[in-house]
Amino acid sequence: MKVLMVQGTTSDAGKSTLVAGLCRVFSDLNVKTAPFKPQNMALNSAVTDDGGEIGRAQALQAVAARQKTRVDFNPILLKPNSDTGAQVIIHGKALSNMEADTYHDYKKVAMDAVLVSHQRLATEFDLLLVEGAGSPAEINLRENDLANMGYAEAVDCPVIIIADIDKGGVFAHLVGTLALLSETEQARVKGFVINRFRGDIALLQSGLDWLEDKTNKPVLGVLPYIHDLALDAEDAISIENKTGTVQLKIAVIVLPHISNHTDFDALRLHPNVDLQYVGIFESLPNCDLVILPGSKNVIGDLTHLKYNKWPAQINRHLRYGGKLLGICGGFQMLGHTIFDPNGVESSTPKTKGLALADFETELTESKTLTQIAGTSALHAVSFNGYEIHCGHSTGAALRQPAFYIDDYDKDKGIVKKPDGFVSDDNQIMGTYIHGLFDSPQISHLLFDWINPAHGIKAGFDLNRHREEQLDQLADSLRANLDMQKIQQIIGMTHESR
Repeated sequence: MKVLMVQGTTSDAGKSTLVAGLCRVFSDLNVKTAPFKPQNMALNSAVTDDGGEIGRAQALQAVAARQKTRVDFNPILLKPNSDTGAQVIIHGKALSNMEADTYHDYKKVAMDAVLVSHQRLATEFDLLLVEGAGSPAEINLRENDLANMGYAEAVDCPVIIIADIDKGGVFAHLVGTLALLSETEQARVKGFVINRFRGDIALLQSGLDWLEDKTNKPVLGVLPYIHDLALDAEDAISIENKTGTVQLKIAVIVLPHISNHTDFDALRLHPNVDLQYVGIFESLPNCDLVILPGSKNVIGDLTHLKYNKWPAQINRHLRYGGKLLGICGGFQMLGHTIFDPNGVESSTPKTKGLALADFETELTESKTLTQIAGTSALHAVSFNGYEIHCGHSTGAALRQPAFYIDDYDKDKGIVKKPDGFVSDDNQIMGTYIHGLFDSPQISHLLFDWINPAHGIKAGFDLNRHREEQLDQLADSLRANLDMQKIQQIIGMTHESR
């Protein structure tokens, strides 16, 4: 198996996007390609086809490579649940919560898991495109590194470094990063990519010549700023709204530990929907629907909501006829009580919810991770989504479910398992299902629930849009990268393709 690693001078330099684009380019060449990220830290995750959990970027890269998702694409996933701690997920399954200093000591064990995944992929794929994390020049994180050069040295693979010129200081970023690497690591770097360039490339040429003379490394390409590129975000929330004639206004509350905010990409990109992300210290604008999203720390985020007077704002919204949707952790907040007897998220064993529906939730150490197919309870519209949560909810409100999930019973075959609820007054809905708005059919049904007079003719097909965006990205890479040189770096000859 051939391996190429993409590292960046900073977070958000474009590593995820470059790897995704290269996955599509090599897939188009009929090279059996897999994405890989040894260690990822993100609250946006995806449920894999083999029943585990990986970072959202690796799931996107798998789509780009036209491969089913699997836990080996991201063997170590860290999901922060505080400023100093995170849930540690190994090969798709939660191991435990660890503080940063404890995990630093655990890295040697984690590297074993990384190399096991690498070896498994090596038996099946022709090419592994690897994404680093942050920057390889973080001096304080170099010991026992498994996310950047530690991995590259362990598997002996070439590296290219990408930097974002739109941030400014691109030459300092590249030269400084290279200077902070060891001699063997510097030798491993085979070239640079400059990302998000705007303007006349001729005005950049003298800088590119200087960079190549200074480092004796080639510039493999300058990628333009693609203004309309919209792919699944892993960390920062994408706030750009693609609006035309606005017929629905939707507000998503940005919880301190908001997770899986890609749930709302289809809304953000819909031309007839004005989607606003509202910070926890802000006031709720006039809108048709308020969404309480998923959270990696439900009890902590619920405490923040109460402290910042959000219950009063939500109740006022409901009094004036607005709708409220809770998804996953946001759904759990809607009930009377959240129990945490095993300290999964908090040292407080019992916390009062928003008491907007008659049910309660108990957080459990085991996590539900599953891709699902289901139907709407009201109109039997089919859809696909996924569940990723700790906890189980019970209570009278759930006797009026919002959805039914296809579940397998060894005696009865496929049975319909109820999910969530719709309130008696039809103003509040709760569900554990992520990805509801990705399907045009179910999103249009939800638009009808929000406001039957919305006038929107169709939902937004996020899956088709994602494919179009990946093809656009691949076209840009082919036009602006020296792909022949990159194939030489990988060790791919014309015959090997």
